[in-house]
Amino acid sequence: MSSYALILDDHPLVARGAAEFLRARLPYLEVVVASHAQEFAPLVAERGPPAIALIDFWLSDGASLELVAQVRALCPGTALAVISGDDDPAVADRVRQAGAHGFIHKQAPPEVFAQAVEALLGGLAWFMPPAAAHGQPARSRDMPVTPAELGLSVRQGEVLALVLQGLPNKRIALQFDLSESTVKEHMSAILQRLGARTRVEAITQLRGRRLVLPPTPVD
Repeated sequence: MSSYALILDDHPLVARGAAEFLRARLPYLEVVVASHAQEFAPLVAERGPPAIALIDFWLSDGASLELVAQVRALCPGTALAVISGDDDPAVADRVRQAGAHGFIHKQAPPEVFAQAVEALLGGLAWFMPPAAAHGQPARSRDMPVTPAELGLSVRQGEVLALVLQGLPNKRIALQFDLSESTVKEHMSAILQRLGARTRVEAITQLRGRRLVLPPTPVD
């Protein structure tokens, strides 16, 4: 097994604090700190896969779910945990679905952090619910979600994106060069899929979520 731990966090103070704690708690492990997702692949090429990778969920270029998938592909034997201050349970769920072995809340006491790392190094999973963390909860950010994850087509996702901006059917129809009746059909399908009766209910259900559309829309 590799003899180093990798901490990837774009907040230097947080990353260095976690690194110093791990060095004191697990002196047999070298700890390497990185600030950007782009540093991961070169580090692995130079040093080999780490024994454990601890990745901040929110990096400078957004959520780290793609990086989680990259780590799993390049380093299948690496214990992988994501760290976040978000209290939204959906964050831990998305992390698990992306293939991570653990989720550690940033408000966890240092001893709990150490227990999590030791458990992960031992081949166990560790998913601590936000309610188990102590201290002042951090503010949640909007969780990215795609139309496909909501069970919608790309076009339905595009319509929903404009609904979330407050546009009426007539404006949406003009935007996409559609008839209003076609927009209404899309809206009916969207509401049915979301289990909502009205636009207001749909918008309320998506509070805390940020709709992400594919870069190349396809009808």
